[in-house]
Amino acid sequence: MKKDLYEILGIDKSADAGAIKKAYRKKALKYHPDKNPGDKQAEENFKAAAEAYEVLSDPDKKAKYDQYGHQAFEAGGFGGGHHMNMDDIFSQFGDIFGSAFGGGFSGFGGGGGQRRAKGSNLRIKVKLTLEDIAGGVEKKVKVKRKVQAQGVTYKTCATCNGQGQVMRVTNTILGRMQSASTCPTCHGTGQILDKKPADADAQGLVIAEETVSIKIPAGVVDGMQLKVSNKGNEAPGTNSLPGDLIVAIEEVEHEFLKREGENLHYDLYISFPEAVLGISKDIDAVGGKVRIKLEEGIQSGKILRLKGKGIPSLNGYGSGDLLVHVNVWTPKHLNKEQKAFFEKSLQEDNFVPSPEKSDKSFFEKVKDMFS
Repeated sequence: MKKDLYEILGIDKSADAGAIKKAYRKKALKYHPDKNPGDKQAEENFKAAAEAYEVLSDPDKKAKYDQYGHQAFEAGGFGGGHHMNMDDIFSQFGDIFGSAFGGGFSGFGGGGGQRRAKGSNLRIKVKLTLEDIAGGVEKKVKVKRKVQAQGVTYKTCATCNGQGQVMRVTNTILGRMQSASTCPTCHGTGQILDKKPADADAQGLVIAEETVSIKIPAGVVDGMQLKVSNKGNEAPGTNSLPGDLIVAIEEVEHEFLKREGENLHYDLYISFPEAVLGISKDIDAVGGKVRIKLEEGIQSGKILRLKGKGIPSLNGYGSGDLLVHVNVWTPKHLNKEQKAFFEKSLQEDNFVPSPEKSDKSFFEKVKDMFS
């Protein structure tokens, strides 16, 4: 079971942005690879802290995590900081370390201040039916993404000698001061374009279409975003990382079923004779037709609850229910014989409304639905 992100940073849910950043810096400095050479557990703790900060420092991601937990980002293998490598972490959060480790970038797994370029993210929408959402689904989509052209080559940047940084010496009243900054030629990657095919752009990239398989877990909601790692645009250079594919979920409205969280609602209309005599009815559910039996004398407004026939919980805690709302349909036009029958029935005791104490009012039913 994955550890709670707040627990990883040693903070509670009420922590503000400043407290989250301060807690991450404390953990990152404690487990930094430069302070713990060869310590695999420290490396894992360092990555876990980066994952926690990546989510909790972003208001939108934090809100999703607070509502859905790890499933909001990692269900079905999507995203998550544990999939980040050291270069990802230093490129995204290196400024947090300040000068504690010689200017932000560690050189872990690479040389000096060199960092790995990362391609841009791509965003797509995927439409899902209630059936897709209830059972989980694998979608194959065609994505046009930038990739390195066949035959493209890169060479060491002459400006920074492949280090990704340039050193400057400044004379001050305190003496000679040395400072490092990102190389303006290669932008910190240590490489520049050498040879490129005619169809490639200035970075040596071309547009290619690829079919990407997306495993979508059961229980996702409209507007949720999932991440497929490394399926975004590629970046130039032999040591670069692709961006990610961000998948936005769009729920297609069902013809008969209305969704409310993990519960589903179905309006069932029956005739007056069916209400009086009782009847069995087939209704639509996400798993197919379900037969229910209506008792004799059922009242309009009655709500029947079918346990577990709703949408599965995204966190794996069972499924919601299917709520069947019974509506007795009153005919608007009667022939003479039918009208005579009901006029005679006005004098019958059986047709005089006599609600029992167990029959809840409309407001009580609404209250039950939301409680």
